Amino acid sequence: MADSSLELGDIGFAGDDAVVPFAVEALDARGRAVQLGAMVDQILARHDYPAPVSQLLAEMIVLTVLLGTSLKFDGKFIAQTQTDGPVDLLVVDYSAPSSVRAYARFDAERLAEAVAEHRADPPSLLGVGILALTIDQGPHTQRYQGIVELNGVSLEAVAENYFRQSEQIPTTVRLAVAKIARRAETGGFKESWRAGGLIAQFLPNAPERMRMPDLPGGDAPEGAEEHVFEEDDAWTEVQALVGTIEASELADPEVGVERLLFRLFHERGVRVFPPTPVRDNCSCTREKIKGVLENFSQEDIAESVEDGKINVTCEFCGEAYSFSPDEFTHDHADTQDETPKN
Repeated sequence: MADSSLELGDIGFAGDDAVVPFAVEALDARGRAVQLGAMVDQILARHDYPAPVSQLLAEMIVLTVLLGTSLKFDGKFIAQTQTDGPVDLLVVDYSAPSSVRAYARFDAERLAEAVAEHRADPPSLLGVGILALTIDQGPHTQRYQGIVELNGVSLEAVAENYFRQSEQIPTTVRLAVAKIARRAETGGFKESWRAGGLIAQFLPNAPERMRMPDLPGGDAPEGAEEHVFEEDDAWTEVQALVGTIEASELADPEVGVERLLFRLFHERGVRVFPPTPVRDNCSCTREKIKGVLENFSQEDIAESVEDGKINVTCEFCGEAYSFSPDEFTHDHADTQDETPKN
């Protein structure tokens, strides 16, 4: 059977909207990298958020696809923030094998104040709260949810802390968002959003190589003198190399994922694996929305009626659905009709 892992150059460039797994075996490092083009631009253009909100949501989308595509399951990976900042809610939903949807909620007045006071960086917009990472493998399975504190640091730092403390895996994350202008066929320039990211993790086969603070083996045995383990040289090298990435490189279509990985790790040897495409695709349907409404009480249904209709708009994709109140009373009426009469 042929080896499914190929040396860089043996496969074509993944291009935009495809997550590329990679391995640097000499450094016991694995990870994924991605550049998002049309997919992230379509999501942000649909919502027409203010630029700072779009940037923040784009970072969240990159982080979600980097994490979600690493999981081998049929289901969903959901990343959601709940905070006290001007942007108090971000939700990104990745459904295997490739569908992504996302939206943000923000306070327009507080956002304008933050921009005026030059406090529109992502950590300031988020504020303090939590990031919940949920794995949902569908019916008849139990959801897994990990929660990490958000306390005024970047999404990069939050993800690194989550893996270090909850999963006990040394992790480094880079995220970048850019808005680029290209000459349009009709003249002038057309702006569009792009984003990129990379996650690298230290996964040695030998457990003793992970003897770092807050990691397996990193704590002194009970009763022993206190001591500190230094970080493994291989992981230190990975962090140093990833730290050289410029934000512009991560989102630049002229660089590309494979070229970036080669620049970073060519001296150590880097292997890339078949990419996983991701696309803007909402999972909402009329049937799903109706299923939710069918769980409402008759009182709730009555309160939801406007001009004789129940109108629901999907927060992710903006699709509007309209229902008649009668659609949610037939079952009750039919049951009454079938009752035996004396």
